[in-house]
Amino acid sequence: MRVPVSWLADHVEGDLPADADEIGEAFVRVGLEIEDVHRAEEITGPLVVGRVLEITELTEFKKPIRYCRVDVGDEHNDPAGDDPAGGTGGGSRGIVCGARNFVVGDLVVVALPGSVLPGGFAIAARKTYGHVSDGMIASARELGIGSDHAGILVLPEGTAVPGDDARPVLGIDDPVIELNVTPDRGYCFSVRGLARELAASLGRDFTDPAARVAVPAEAAESWPVRLDDAEGCPRFVARRVTGVDPNAPSPWWLRRRLLAAGMRPISLTVDVTNYVMIELGQPLHAYDASRLQGPIVVRRARAGEKLRTLDDAERALDPDDLLITDDSGPIGLAGVMGGASTEIPETHEPGATIDVLIEAAHFDPATIARGARRHKLPSEASRRFERAVDAQLPPVAAERAAQLLVEHGGGTIVAGRTDVGAAPVPAPVRMALDLPDRTAGVAYARGATVQRLTQIGATVELETGPDGKGVVVATPPSWRPDLTMAADLVEEVLRLEGLDVIPSVLPSAPAGRGLTAAQRRRRAVSRALAEAGYVEVLPFPFVGDAVWDAFGLAADDVRRRTVTVVNPLDAERGSLATTLLPGLLDAVVRNRSRGLDDVALFHVGQVVLPHAQPVAMPEPGVRVRPSAAEYAQIDAALPAQPQHVAVVVDGEREPRERWGPGREAGWADAVEAARLVGRVAGVELRVTKGELAPFHPGRTAVLRVGDFPVGHAGELHPKVVEALGLPPRTCAMELDLDLVPLTDPRPVPKVSPYPPVAVDVALVTPDDVPVADVADALEEGGGELLEEVRLFDVYSGAQVGEGRRSLAFSLRFRADDRTLTSEEANAARDAAVALAGSRTGAELRG
Repeated sequence: MRVPVSWLADHVEGDLPADADEIGEAFVRVGLEIEDVHRAEEITGPLVVGRVLEITELTEFKKPIRYCRVDVGDEHNDPAGDDPAGGTGGGSRGIVCGARNFVVGDLVVVALPGSVLPGGFAIAARKTYGHVSDGMIASARELGIGSDHAGILVLPEGTAVPGDDARPVLGIDDPVIELNVTPDRGYCFSVRGLARELAASLGRDFTDPAARVAVPAEAAESWPVRLDDAEGCPRFVARRVTGVDPNAPSPWWLRRRLLAAGMRPISLTVDVTNYVMIELGQPLHAYDASRLQGPIVVRRARAGEKLRTLDDAERALDPDDLLITDDSGPIGLAGVMGGASTEIPETHEPGATIDVLIEAAHFDPATIARGARRHKLPSEASRRFERAVDAQLPPVAAERAAQLLVEHGGGTIVAGRTDVGAAPVPAPVRMALDLPDRTAGVAYARGATVQRLTQIGATVELETGPDGKGVVVATPPSWRPDLTMAADLVEEVLRLEGLDVIPSVLPSAPAGRGLTAAQRRRRAVSRALAEAGYVEVLPFPFVGDAVWDAFGLAADDVRRRTVTVVNPLDAERGSLATTLLPGLLDAVVRNRSRGLDDVALFHVGQVVLPHAQPVAMPEPGVRVRPSAAEYAQIDAALPAQPQHVAVVVDGEREPRERWGPGREAGWADAVEAARLVGRVAGVELRVTKGELAPFHPGRTAVLRVGDFPVGHAGELHPKVVEALGLPPRTCAMELDLDLVPLTDPRPVPKVSPYPPVAVDVALVTPDDVPVADVADALEEGGGELLEEVRLFDVYSGAQVGEGRRSLAFSLRFRADDRTLTSEEANAARDAAVALAGSRTGAELRG
């Protein structure tokens, strides 16, 4: 939110501090965040108002260029007016300009030779396009008073005369304060709200701009309106103005304030609605009443409906969208953007007039927020509606806009005002009079609580409680729907009294406590994966149903059972993730789109797994501590949130270099990442064959601790790769860290002083026998003497027969108390081979 200091000064009694930084500090004292203080851009040299006398189109160049004769006043005009390429001369200056948004007779701002514009842009007379350009006609951005650079700045007639100093006309010396308005302070998205906060901070009286607007009583309707969804739109006000001159220019004071606020002036009707929105905080919309068909109806969208919005985009509507409609169908996305069918055209024939219907409505914040995010259509209106707007403002804002149109557009307000629905009535809040003092640990001055609550606009009454102590009964103002309990009132008193006066005492930290075992394990896992070449990312934690379809999950797959977010950031992904893979795979696609072909990413984070049978979440009050039963029900209602670790890898795992051709990433890399996580966690993961979407059924490994599965790794299914736009042979791994038992991170190693005996065996098995099963049988059959089983070779061919393969294992035996004899090692080997043969059908290779 950008606001010029002069606009704030209109509503705060007394002179404001001369230094804009002091004003910024005053806002900070009452809890607002200052983004920047924009002071006047330094402009040196002559900057004057000029009038365009003549325009010559230079058509011999590739782009449109104009040569203009501009009257800049007797003091600055060139008496000779000579131009080597010709021109009228006669006491004017010739200026070359590429803009086309002005005509002969317009007032413009001219930077004469010798002036320096913001950014060190020096102006000098120079020959260009065959003419001498004796100065520059400037745009708002070049002057540092706005961001519009689509054309030069045209001043309204009567603003000044040629030769006048342009600085006071432009208001260049008026600093602009930019604030970051947090979601809980929606009323500060207006000059009205900010001036109120500034007055409270400076201890000044506040003049409410809404109180200056006289709203006459009107019995008749301005336009028929029906609310079919009173929850989404509790109140709708319409005011009609006829005979408005659409070609009338906006007054310069209004345009200047819009420019300072970061908005581009467009036309009188648009500028008036924008000005009132910034001044009061109530978004407005103006309809061309001649294009409306029948009564206005506010309702939800129906299946198959579409709307072409003012940005000329046709949008498919969702049943949750709140619409403004007439007999022709949707004419606006409520609280977000109007429709093109009832737009007031920008150009009109000279002498034409228009019939304007002004809409000032109150909408449900959550509905507007969902609609704006669903259509990816943030607007100045939606930013205010989704933070809650004063429900009493609609008739005031509509009247203010109508009066401005009459004053500057020559219109006539039609008798009658439509006001359907009702504004919600704020509920009184009770609070102990001394609660702010007890909360802050500060003895505030007598009457401070009542004074501060009155400053925010609350109606305050004092009562005596049952204990004989004072009680404040405060009815919040209509623009503060966030004040619903005593704690909210305490916060208001504390911030207005000054958070800096509250003593700060650091609690003493208990000694001897550090990270928990689970926290140490999480850090160790992250560090180990990073050292192995994986890059940690923080993916988007929300998913939509489309990803489960792309994964090929069955309809009854438990991963489809998700927790839906009430107010999602992205309407297409409105549920909490039950797996880390969707976010990681999105990161892969995004990195590949930016030219990064070899990707190895990991993430350690929580997933949310709702219960199969949901438990109702209780709503305990805030006056007393929840009971043990309520705590138990809260714990039972919360979904499980285990910590997972996942990796995704594709492309070259080992890059091509002069010493070799490199190696593409494969399923074995994903399995090795899981083994690495297991080793860091202090367990040895068993890897067995498995199947689980979205992995390739023939290249999927189940990760186990003992016999219990804790995760999966492998190559993604080709259909999944194609559906998500991933590179071929993308591999991934995900395991549940919470299912991995915590072990002592510093076990005492057991080292035998006696030498090992290594024995190699080659076993022939059918192709479909998992290697892990054979290894498990060898390990169990080898008994206590077997220290390690390692597969070092796999052979399939004619020597072992079709459908069979040879697995070569190295078995290492060792005893703790003696040197093994060959007979002991061979006996242990034979026992291991025998058990493997009985379980898996393995035979010693001859």
